Parts: sequence; C-alpha cells; structure tokens
Amino acid sequence: MPLAAPQELRTYFITAVTANRRRLFQVEERAQLLVEILKHYRDQGRFELHAFAVMSDHLHALLTPSPEVSLEKAVQYIKGGYSFRLKSKLDVWSKSFNETQIRTCDKFAACRTYIEANPVRANLCTSPERYPFSSASMPEILDGCPPHLA
Repeated sequence: MPLAAPQELRTYFITAVTANRRRLFQVEERAQLLVEILKHYRDQGRFELHAFAVMSDHLHALLTPSPEVSLEKAVQYIKGGYSFRLKSKLDVWSKSFNETQIRTCDKFAACRTYIEANPVRANLCTSPERYPFSSASMPEILDGCPPHLA
C-alpha cells in the first residue's frame, strides 16, 4: 500500500451542511459573513482556496490545507470561525463534513465547475458570475491549480 501524500499535496472538495439543513445562508448578511471567513483564513495562509459556493443550507469548497494544517483543522477554522462570529444560540453546522480528495487536474477542473455552477442549478442566478456568494463572482481571491496536480 503506497504512503499517503504529504498534507501540502492534498486538495479536497468539501461540503459542510448546516444543522438540521437550516437555510441559514438565505439571509444575505449571513452568506456574506461566510465569504469573509473563507477570505480571512485563506489570507492567513491556513489553506489555499480554489473555488467555493455558499448555498442556502451548505457550503461547497475546493481547498488545499497549508502544510501544517490538517483537512479537519481547515474545516474547523471555517465552521468554528463562522459560528463564533455569528454568535447564534442554535447549532450552526452539522457535526461532520464530506470530502473527496482531488488527485488530477481534470478532477480539479470538474469540481470547480460543479461548485461554481451550483447556484445556477438551484435557480439562484442565470450564470455563475452573477451569484455574489461564489468564487465565480470573485476570481481575484482564488488560488490557482496546485502544482502537485499540474
């Protein structure tokens, strides 16, 4: 069995769902707060951010944790940082999250397209660039394809 790749060589497609599928991010200010959290931890170097879409009751993201940060810790920064800033008395997130490791450029591109097209499929906008809570509308904050996939 081959050894696992070093953490810095891992890129993941993650999905985090709100507790009880509450449509928390349907409120614009709450969705914007999650975008700010993603930017904050990306700017701090906790992870590279390649794509995201904040949907009404879940988050899709394509990210590469920094070398000293596990995937679980990267997701904890996002979920915990958001919960702390929101100051809700109710649970914000479901306890777990789903992840898929991305191993090829083709899979990376497919996941990015899937994430950014999610708001269109949900009839929230007519094109990915028109959805304000997605990386398609703010490509300037994204990191490119990781070298280990190129």
